[in-house]
Amino acid sequence: MTEEELKNIFAQYGEVTGVRLVSDRETGRAKGFGFVEMADDAQANAAIEAVNGSVQGGRPLKVNEAKPREERPRREFGDRRRNFRGPRREFGSKPFGDRS
Repeated sequence: MTEEELKNIFAQYGEVTGVRLVSDRETGRAKGFGFVEMADDAQANAAIEAVNGSVQGGRPLKVNEAKPREERPRREFGDRRRNFRGPRREFGSKPFGDRS
């Protein structure tokens, strides 16, 4: 589905002011979701009610109102490497291979 096709679907219910399909940064392939902005809340609610669950291009659409993203703590790269590797440990005082 293209942004133009999505716009045409929602335009049946009111003025569409913006459409954005989300794609993977590396591959450019669609991630399977997007955003539609409409000029009026009543029109947006009518579109949500009508389009949610409808089948387009052989696939059912799930339509709901976007919610703000939850704030997540930002990860530091140094912390991530340490978490995977674990703490540094020493195993005894004898050199490796000396089993006496």
